[in-house]
Amino acid sequence: MLAVALALVPALRAEARGVPESFADLAERVSPAVVNITTSTLIAQETQPHPMVPEGSPFEDFFRDFLDNERGDQPRSRRSSALGSGFVISEDGFIVTNNHVIEGADEILIEFFNGRGTLTAEVIGTDPNTDIALLKVEPSEALPFVNFGDSDVMRVGDWVMAVGNPLGQGFSVSAGIISARGRELSGTYDDFIQTDAAINRGNSGGPLFNMAGEVIGVNTAILSPTGGSIGIGFSMASNVVTKVVAQLKEFGETRRGWLGVRIQDMTEDLADAMGLDSTAGALVTDVPDGPAKDAGIEAGDLIISFDGQDVPDTRGLVRIVGDAPVGKTVRVVVLRDGATQTLRVTLGRREEAVAASDNGSTPSTPPAPVEKTVLGLELAEITDALRDELGLDANATGLAVRDVDPSSEAWDKGLRPADVIEEAAQSRVTTIADFEDKIAAARDGGRQSILLLVRRDGDPRFVALSVAE
Repeated sequence: MLAVALALVPALRAEARGVPESFADLAERVSPAVVNITTSTLIAQETQPHPMVPEGSPFEDFFRDFLDNERGDQPRSRRSSALGSGFVISEDGFIVTNNHVIEGADEILIEFFNGRGTLTAEVIGTDPNTDIALLKVEPSEALPFVNFGDSDVMRVGDWVMAVGNPLGQGFSVSAGIISARGRELSGTYDDFIQTDAAINRGNSGGPLFNMAGEVIGVNTAILSPTGGSIGIGFSMASNVVTKVVAQLKEFGETRRGWLGVRIQDMTEDLADAMGLDSTAGALVTDVPDGPAKDAGIEAGDLIISFDGQDVPDTRGLVRIVGDAPVGKTVRVVVLRDGATQTLRVTLGRREEAVAASDNGSTPSTPPAPVEKTVLGLELAEITDALRDELGLDANATGLAVRDVDPSSEAWDKGLRPADVIEEAAQSRVTTIADFEDKIAAARDGGRQSILLLVRRDGDPRFVALSVAE
């Protein structure tokens, strides 16, 4: 089940309120802007199985004629309908709902509150990443609409009200509180408000209101073993939705900034291996062709600031970059070899980069043979023959992992056969002797661990292993 809400006017932080005496005035004020959405999709129907009639049977001609007459010359098809919710955000007929409510629909009908009639809607644009869709109807008169509020000022425990079309029962109101903020489900740009206001199938795309009547979330999903509300519902935060809606309205599509790096979160052991006191920032594991590479960002850099904003972790960096305008030149501060560097990066467009990546080839999975065991890892130096065996490109270098001792720290940290170690202590390693030298240097320098750059299925990540003897 999914659900959604949007709003256009920033909300002011209000004084903490007690239990409302009634939600009636609020419901009466905002309900005219909430709509029911019915979609219709034409689906080809599979041909029914033929009766089994022995060849030459006197019934053969009868059944053939009967089936031909029933089917005619055209394949059968049927219409599938679905229900959802949405809300009007402008008097000229722009409507917000969930992408999954209208995805694949041939016809979208908008039913207005209190019998105001039904209009056909067209799709202006969709964003599957946040499950948001923007629709447009052509009304004969100005429509009642609602505004967006500021989801960032909402607090856990604040009262909220959901309006929608649960289970196809028509306009319905439910109320509750904000149970949590900043929830992630599965999307890159997730920023969900969790609420215990009843949200059921059919509420998808409907608004979640604050007590000022502003939309602070789009009801999108529920967590439930039964498919019905158990008091755990999720609404995409309005401060995410407003940016998406603005781009869909202007361009008919989203245009998110793209830095062009692969990153991972810092951990305490990674920070220790790099000699750092904090786990803040996003650690760069790979830099393919793109804006970051053109600007000089390298694997092993720790991004600590982007366009003047501190980077708390990988999720924070993705959100900040995605919100940045395509083509903007920004300052990126990285920590490299114990010193900070400021680089200027001109951002690309994420959607174009993803499309280009989807058209490319996927790197092969590397298995590897054994030559020597170090830190619980059976390692082999990469040769031309091994490159062919592992499906690596001609320039691939490093040490291939043949096996991992299940009782070792390396196993606990997730290293597995078929991994390739490209760097140790942020330096390239091509031989086992190089690897052992880096371990010895770390021990001599008083380090407790060594930082490895490990590649699996073409995807790199950093791992810190203890070098204690």
